[in-house]
Amino acid sequence: MKTEAEFRVTEITENHVQTVKQLISDNPSWNRSRMSRELCRFWNWHSPTGQMKDMACRDLLLKLEQQGQIVLPTRRSETFVRGGNISIIEVPHDTTVIADKLKNLLPLRIELIEPGHPSWRLFKYLLCRFHYLGFNGAVGENMKYLILDNESRLLACLLFGSAAWSCAARDNFIGWDRDTRINHLRLLTNNTRFLILPWVRVPHLASHILSIIIRRIRSDWQKKYGHSLLLLETFVEVDRFRGTCYKAANWRYVGMTKGRSRNDRYNRLHVPVKAVYLYPLAKNLPGGDLR
Repeated sequence: MKTEAEFRVTEITENHVQTVKQLISDNPSWNRSRMSRELCRFWNWHSPTGQMKDMACRDLLLKLEQQGQIVLPTRRSETFVRGGNISIIEVPHDTTVIADKLKNLLPLRIELIEPGHPSWRLFKYLLCRFHYLGFNGAVGENMKYLILDNESRLLACLLFGSAAWSCAARDNFIGWDRDTRINHLRLLTNNTRFLILPWVRVPHLASHILSIIIRRIRSDWQKKYGHSLLLLETFVEVDRFRGTCYKAANWRYVGMTKGRSRNDRYNRLHVPVKAVYLYPLAKNLPGGDLR
């Protein structure tokens, strides 16, 4: 008998996906729990003790939805635990696969998102649902962008928030001492979330989006907060990503973090090591020189 992992990795074929699609289409009143139970019966998916593998089937359905292969019935609410505990109402949205050349999606539409905006709930839901860090809201000065193509189809979400309080690689690159950093940190912002939605498969899209945001974020920030920005930063987990889109958009790699949390007073709490990328928006910063 195959194990659950073997079943899920080696035996899920296009026929299985079509079965799920047909079941959803034929039974619009079924909720997700009913859907997973019926699939377990149909596939005879049980443990050696005869217990239905209901939760494993639900996990499979969620993964198929994340890949853009199916659209599950809407449920009233979900609880997301990635990045903290947060309850959020699910927002219906189109997950039709977008696989195309970038030029066919242009010009992109950029929406600035704030509480009260028609897309605010959608923005929160997408980050909670599809970003590996989740979304607990934004504290302090921040900027939120929703990216759509020329047919108003969802493509991506970006969040810029407070810059890291201290980052040796960044501060050394700028030439900041402690006092200068404290006095001028608000001139920096951190790209804390960048999500290309999982059903979007468009080469060079991510770097193109970054290039657009680079050209407009200073004026957006000035209008919202009454002061400009001089530098963008982001931290890329090297065990997960290669930072390709940031490199293609001409962000500068300046070093690595030390694998310690900002809340780690005694150097005991280890977090993933990240590559530090910067994008100067001006040649000079107070106390530093970026030329």
